[in-house]
Amino acid sequence: MSRIESFKKDLEAKKAVKIIAGIDNFDIENIKKVVKSAEMAGASAVDICADAEIVKEIRSMTELPLFVSSIIPEELARAVELGADAIELGNFDVLYKNGTSFSKDEVLALVKRTINLVGEDVFFSVTIPGEISIADQIEMARELETMHVDLIQTEGHFSKEQADGVRGLMERAELTLSNTVELSRNVEMPIMTATGINPTTAPFAFAAGASAIGCGSCINKMTSDLSMVATAKQLVEIANRNAEKIAALV
Repeated sequence: MSRIESFKKDLEAKKAVKIIAGIDNFDIENIKKVVKSAEMAGASAVDICADAEIVKEIRSMTELPLFVSSIIPEELARAVELGADAIELGNFDVLYKNGTSFSKDEVLALVKRTINLVGEDVFFSVTIPGEISIADQIEMARELETMHVDLIQTEGHFSKEQADGVRGLMERAELTLSNTVELSRNVEMPIMTATGINPTTAPFAFAAGASAIGCGSCINKMTSDLSMVATAKQLVEIANRNAEKIAALV
C-alpha cells in the first residue's frame, strides 16, 4: 500500500490524524521532533512547510505520508517534485497574524492555478478560510468538490488574546467545529477539522462530522519530546475510538 493510500484508508474509516509542524515553522530540529512523535504515535500523516531543503530532509527521514502546506501554488508544485505525498493550500493562520486574509474567490483562483501546475493525480487538500461567511464556505466547498479536490480543512478564529485553560481551548476551536458541522451537512467530500484541536477538543471534531483532525500547536509548541509523543498518542487513540464506534453502527 502506498503512503497516500494508507492515509486515504484512515480517512475513509474517519480516524485520520495529521500532525502539523506549521506552515511558518522553519526550525528543522523542531520539525524533526514533531515528525518523530507522529511516527511513534502511529499518526496518519505529517504536515510541514514548503521550504525545499526541509521537504527533502523530512522526506528522507520518514515513510509517513507527507503533506506540504503553502499558499503559493509554485511552492506546492515544487514540493511534489521533491517527494510530497499530498499538498495543502493553506493554513491561513500565518496571514491572519499579519492582518491579512483571503476571500473565497481568491482561494479558488489559487486552487485552479495549483491544479494547472500539478494535475489532478496529486492528493490535494484545501483549507477553507474560517472567517468568511458560512454561505461562502459552503459554496466554496461545493465548487472544490466539482474540481475533484480530495479533502477540505476547516479552521477557526485566530486571536492574539485567548482565555486560559479549557475555556481558551474551546474558544479557539469553537468556530472550526461549527464550520465542520455546517460543511458536513452540505458536501460529501471528507473534512479535516483543524485549529485548536487537541485531546480535549478532538472528540468534538469527530462528533461534528470530521473524517480527520489536524493537530499542530498542541504538539509543535511543546519542549518535551515525551510530552509530544504522549499527546500525539492520545489523539490517535481518540481517532481510533471514533472509527470503532462508527464500525459498530454499520
